[in-house]
Amino acid sequence: MKNPKRARTNQPALIDAESHAEGFRKARNARRTELAEDYVELIADFMDAHGEARQVDIAQRLGVAQPTVAKMLKRLDEEGLISRRPYRGVFLTDAGKQLAETSRKRHQLVEAFLLSLGVGHDAARSDAEGIEHHVSDETLQAFERFLHGRTTGPGRIPDETPD
Repeated sequence: MKNPKRARTNQPALIDAESHAEGFRKARNARRTELAEDYVELIADFMDAHGEARQVDIAQRLGVAQPTVAKMLKRLDEEGLISRRPYRGVFLTDAGKQLAETSRKRHQLVEAFLLSLGVGHDAARSDAEGIEHHVSDETLQAFERFLHGRTTGPGRIPDETPD
């Protein structure tokens, strides 16, 4: 017998358990990697601007305490994404540089897509910061196809990313 409440509200039936669980697994994995991606992307920005990243600067930009940054830097060091030098800053390893570049490209693509929809610049930048970590590669490819179909406009991304 059909659930009369569901029939009245026209709510869709639950998807199968494995598909449902897979969606939650992907979200949990994205949350686990989100911080690491944010840190290496910020470190790459500091390295581009100043040649190195300092713990105090990272803490200021992320709006967290220095001990929080120190804990994450230890994790990133253990994962082989950064190297630290006494009395110097933090530097990305090759693996860290690759992760930062991938994260940066994802962010730029999501931001460009949001701009193309008419979202304001500040909102697009802010929203892209969260979305970039959770959107699938399939969805990113759809965003890219959509954007490359556009020839003008504020949301259009360049065909080549500058080095």
